[in-house]
Amino acid sequence: MRSLEHIYRLGVKELYSLRHDPVLVFLILYTFTFAIYTVATGVKTEVRNASIAFVDEDGTELSRRLRDAFLPPYFKPAALLGSVNDVDRAMDAGHYTFVVVIPVRFQADVVAGRHPTLQLDVDATAMTLAGNGTTYITSILQNEIANFASRSEGGAALPVRISVRSKFNPNLESSWFMAVMQIVSNITMLPLILSGAAVIREREHGTIEHLLVMPVTPAEIMLAKIWANGLVIVVAAILSLVAVVQGLLAVTIQGSIPLFVLGAALFLFAMCSLGIALATLARSMPQFGLLAIPFFLVMNMLSGGVTPQEGMPTFLRMVMQLAPSTHFTSFSQAVLYRGAGLDVVWPQLAAMAGIGVVLFVLAGWRFRGTMAAAQG
Repeated sequence: MRSLEHIYRLGVKELYSLRHDPVLVFLILYTFTFAIYTVATGVKTEVRNASIAFVDEDGTELSRRLRDAFLPPYFKPAALLGSVNDVDRAMDAGHYTFVVVIPVRFQADVVAGRHPTLQLDVDATAMTLAGNGTTYITSILQNEIANFASRSEGGAALPVRISVRSKFNPNLESSWFMAVMQIVSNITMLPLILSGAAVIREREHGTIEHLLVMPVTPAEIMLAKIWANGLVIVVAAILSLVAVVQGLLAVTIQGSIPLFVLGAALFLFAMCSLGIALATLARSMPQFGLLAIPFFLVMNMLSGGVTPQEGMPTFLRMVMQLAPSTHFTSFSQAVLYRGAGLDVVWPQLAAMAGIGVVLFVLAGWRFRGTMAAAQG
């Protein structure tokens, strides 16, 4: 009971210290409000307002139908270039992402069944837009040509009808994905910063000497920092989910928020322990920042939130199973997107708890050494 009291009171001290640090308070407020909203509404993975141009060397009814088939909000009004010689200059200047070249006698060849070729030039520097846009454009062109060839707006009858149903994100809105994954990214970043800053702050302010003369153990000090900083992040994440994601962005949360909080708490335990371990290796906040950035970037980029784990090399995929962010990303997607219950996500919870214990032991070993050095 005395140990719990020490952990509680030291944690309250951490909350007071955090409240009087305006930079960290602003960082928390910014990352869970404005940053989430702007990323969710500004970063688009689907095709929106894509610039497209045509080189129409045919000048027939079919070529005009192809040009008129590209409509907002997916594409800007199609521009018309004078000749093929203008394509490279226009794309080099970045005016158009897509350029379709319709050759001479295209309509006549379609009617005669000669299978003519359309040329589609794509600016692949906009990689996501290029990939998705190529699929959109190919489908639109094929449908228009089939409708024209059959002289029926409904097109030729197909032996098989494909019915596509998009689950969990029926309108394929990128904001639904980006909003939730931005919260996951923030929960990955902030515990490293807050827990590490708490340790560095003790050293820079000279209060670590005060802790040495108190009847507290290194484990109690660490647990106090973990629960205090973790509590702040959990509360901010819940408010962000309710007010920003569900409120402003109108994103549907499928699963249980209390279950998500449980998983976030286990993940924060692991990440705060890692932050404390990194802080024991640094002498100042700039050094700690240089140490924390590579850890955050690697865990964020390779956790499966940005790119699927299945597309990574086998060795790298196995290594990333040792990172708590991999299991938290999988857990968050299952709960918040697909409405998974405890019976589905318990392996991720167990993995985060196990990794958290290992990181806590490692951080405790390093922290005890730091305190012993300060006492010496």
